[in-house]
Amino acid sequence: MKTGIKGIRRVSAVAITAGAVLTAGAFAAPAQAATLPTPTITAAGGFVMNNGTGKSLFTKAADTRRSTGSTTKIMTARVVLGQPNLNLDSKVTVQKAYSDYIVNNNWASSARLIVGDKVSVRQLLYGLMLPSGCDAAYALADKFGSGSTRDARVKSFIGKMNATAKSLGLTNTHFDSFDGIGRGSNYSTPRDLTKLASNAMKYSTFRTVVGTKSTKQKVTTKSGGYRYMTWDNTNTLLGSYAGTIGVKTGSGPEAKYCLVFAATRNGKTVIGAVLASSSVPNRTADAKKLLDYGFKK
Repeated sequence: MKTGIKGIRRVSAVAITAGAVLTAGAFAAPAQAATLPTPTITAAGGFVMNNGTGKSLFTKAADTRRSTGSTTKIMTARVVLGQPNLNLDSKVTVQKAYSDYIVNNNWASSARLIVGDKVSVRQLLYGLMLPSGCDAAYALADKFGSGSTRDARVKSFIGKMNATAKSLGLTNTHFDSFDGIGRGSNYSTPRDLTKLASNAMKYSTFRTVVGTKSTKQKVTTKSGGYRYMTWDNTNTLLGSYAGTIGVKTGSGPEAKYCLVFAATRNGKTVIGAVLASSSVPNRTADAKKLLDYGFKK
């Protein structure tokens, strides 16, 4: 078969064009990655940040003040752990006032402390953070507040909670209770609660307690014997979401369902909060969505 001059030119042109396409393809800019869709949550407010860098990863009404329920107890624990010369093994005798408080408040969750038992501060922290014991919160406020009466000591302790909030720059946070059963002015925001939890997680005792799924503690009875107290963590992310390291649930008529959460994967810690979710399952689902999103950001 003969190929004329025109045919040679045509074949050469095709080869040059193909080469140009291949060359252009080799140096073409890569396609842009698809934008990560922002998750939708049922909670009225939410916030997530990279705990290592402090970078915000998700916000939804992140600075709107809301009732916090028992997530308040993060600050209760933080104030205790910030006490100078703290002895975690010092004993506290359970008073009748602590159990009466549970009886008199319908929304008060209990560590089931028994009057006359002697429990350590460390054990009270477990009773505070795992079953969310308002009796344990009362005992800690009574122990670490200042004053000659129980009421004065509790008032003093709540004052320390607010002073700590101020020192941490939590400008949208105020406490009027030691446990979240407020009297109209106990509030925070998803952003502030996340920052508070991030700070509290710097304490090794706090990390150990909030990362514990269940514990069995030996306490001394009034008669000098002993009994075992078993407490399970209300944070169901522990054991159901890989990498979860804490931190605290909350609920109440005004607060609805709240959760402050943190997880670590491949050296990255994501921490956040959801406030006023519509149910326990939904607050957990909200947290999982936000953690997934935070790890991908």
